Amino acid sequence: MPARYKRPESVLVVVYTAAGEVLVLRRCQPPDFWQSVTGSLRWEETDPLDAARRELREETGLGDTVEVIACGAVNRFPILPPWRQRYAPEVTENLEHVFRVSLPERCSIILNSHEHDAWLWLPRATAAAKVMSYTNRDAILALP
Repeated sequence: MPARYKRPESVLVVVYTAAGEVLVLRRCQPPDFWQSVTGSLRWEETDPLDAARRELREETGLGDTVEVIACGAVNRFPILPPWRQRYAPEVTENLEHVFRVSLPERCSIILNSHEHDAWLWLPRATAAAKVMSYTNRDAILALP
């Protein structure tokens, strides 16, 4: 299978409410893997903000009416084996751009059923403890 992504670059988008609740999504695979909105830049994408907006729309149904804000954080970490086949064989690390979306209150989410099968609004500390990625945890804990 050819690599789907031109470079090991992704986005992490943390969605939260004014009351401090954080949206977490459960991936279909691997089982019980909770996370914020995430995704890799596509071949034609050069701006991580464009990818963040696209992933937010695809994974939650939240449209272009919400403001996606760059957090100024970029993480570098090893790509885990379950995701490695998405990239060229020599690619072992990912560069992750962190974004946030603040909502006045929680709302219903429209999941992409190919990627996620459940969503929850959780208090910040609970959400941070539930997500599987340390970069996701750190982004949740760094919210304003």
